[in-house]
Amino acid sequence: MDAHSQPAIDTQALARSFQGNSAVAQLDLQVKRGEMYGLVGPDGAGKSTSIRMLCGILRPSSGHGSVLGYDLFTQSSQLKAHIGYLSQNFTLYGDLTVDENIEFFAELHEVSDFEQKRQELLEFTRLTPFRKRLAQALSGGMKKKLALACTLVHTPKLIFLDEPSTGVDPVSRGEFWGILSGILDQGVTIFMTTPYLDEAERCHRISLIHQGRIIMAGTPDEIKARHPGAMYNIFCADPASAYQSLRKQWSSIHLQLFGDRIRFWSPDGESGLVAALEWLDKEGLGSIQAHRDKPSLEDVFVALLGRDQRREELP
Repeated sequence: MDAHSQPAIDTQALARSFQGNSAVAQLDLQVKRGEMYGLVGPDGAGKSTSIRMLCGILRPSSGHGSVLGYDLFTQSSQLKAHIGYLSQNFTLYGDLTVDENIEFFAELHEVSDFEQKRQELLEFTRLTPFRKRLAQALSGGMKKKLALACTLVHTPKLIFLDEPSTGVDPVSRGEFWGILSGILDQGVTIFMTTPYLDEAERCHRISLIHQGRIIMAGTPDEIKARHPGAMYNIFCADPASAYQSLRKQWSSIHLQLFGDRIRFWSPDGESGLVAALEWLDKEGLGSIQAHRDKPSLEDVFVALLGRDQRREELP
């Protein structure tokens, strides 16, 4: 198998424990070269531990894995020259300018004649007008773009981004995603973690992770198609009262209040909806309309966790 046909990331049952406590139990991934892949889950799910294992920073406790063809157990030092890693706490030097920060990371990665590369990165990240500004004087979004420029200065084949848009304003988030699209156009593979389901929609493929285990993987559309049960929007004159009434019979896993409507997940499909409407009618909250809706990734994630919770509650 030649290098281009090899997966960028290939792991089987990769795991990591800390003092006997499992942080990641079963990490099974196969990431194609040139795609954007998302590892999606809530805080504490094992995302950062996973990405640090894949970067060669943390040695796995067990399992098998390779990144760009380098074995994670025996070749992690060789791997690091070919990847970029933007951590949640990427360290910029506040008393250095934008130019000087990029120069510092170029020297760190032993990049000679970096001036042209720096100019390209400044234009690419739209930081050229701010190149003489101290990093500590940049906005949060601009700091994130500078960190990305520093990550790309040695032209990695694969970049790892750990929750890259956390703490960034919506406008800067949009600009950041535009930059990532440009990176993909250059043939670079992107592996990112995120707690945001709307960001996951932008990825070619994703894995949903919970408590250190991947619970589903595929394209966003494939995952939404495997949603268990059905989603409905319920409209009525007093949605807040209707929501409180439904909460007497259904847990918050099944219900979300969105202004003028209630979003209702029925694991049992239409029969569950009928039961909910009959309950509201009995409670004197009639004149209700309900329409089936396509599930979002958030709906799928909540439903999967809710299904597992119901199984745990069974005697």
